[in-house]
Amino acid sequence: MSEPRWLDELEMAAWQGFLEASHRVARRLEQQLKDEAGLSHPQYEILVHLAAAPDGEIRMTELADRLVTSKSGLTYQVGQLERRGLVRRRACPTDVRGVFAVLTDSGRELQRRAAPGHVAAVREALIDVLDRDQLAVLAEGLGEVGRRLRRT
Repeated sequence: MSEPRWLDELEMAAWQGFLEASHRVARRLEQQLKDEAGLSHPQYEILVHLAAAPDGEIRMTELADRLVTSKSGLTYQVGQLERRGLVRRRACPTDVRGVFAVLTDSGRELQRRAAPGHVAAVREALIDVLDRDQLAVLAEGLGEVGRRLRRT
């Protein structure tokens, strides 16, 4: 078995910077959404995806793929939203195993009200901290990581 390729100083700095920044940004956004909208970040993302979908509905398996989450995790979050009247589920007419998550009017309204504060928090925590060149590098680099991991 060959010796592992240890991280050099720059690689370690990039890794540690990514870890700290991603955790801190995630915590900041989670707290902002909880305080201002009573939502978790995954719940807000569900509402965003549904609001952008035709007829405000997406099949649960597709929604789980888009959110990069497990089906059981999505089922739990949709259940929480359903209890609040923000989302409902409906059976797929062509597949007995298929279920759609459907955005309600209340869910659409909450997502609309939560969006400005959320965008402001994203700007404060990440976007406005970086200049345009840094944003381009970040978008390119993390985009490549996402594409490679999506293929595996």
